[in-house]
Amino acid sequence: MKIKIVSIPVDNQDKALKFYTEKLNFVKKIDIPVGDGNRWLTVVSGEEQDGPELLLEPSPNDFEPAKNYQKALFDAGLPYTQFNVSDVQKEYERLSGLGVVFSVKPTEMGTAKLAVFNDTCGNHIQIVEVL
Repeated sequence: MKIKIVSIPVDNQDKALKFYTEKLNFVKKIDIPVGDGNRWLTVVSGEEQDGPELLLEPSPNDFEPAKNYQKALFDAGLPYTQFNVSDVQKEYERLSGLGVVFSVKPTEMGTAKLAVFNDTCGNHIQIVEVL
């Protein structure tokens, strides 16, 4: 068994695609219309294009429990997911230079260094470097 696709809810797929490709250097993998203006839209790491896909899933406006969960995580400042990087400080500086807003600046916690940013689509995302 292996991980192929992991989803993250986004409040606007076009905005999410732009953020994840232009700021985070992900690459669009699949983009298929599925009705109601929604798409099966996945991206992959530019560094690992055959790796797991991230599904930029439209936030379910008509499913309150999922919407409430995403909002509760965001309001609490908790990351929806995390991405590993080789150098958190370097990535923080690169992304900050692109206008990405961080709620947690690079911080060492035991054997890891982390930072948290707003993906502009309803989520906080954590980047982590294993020390």
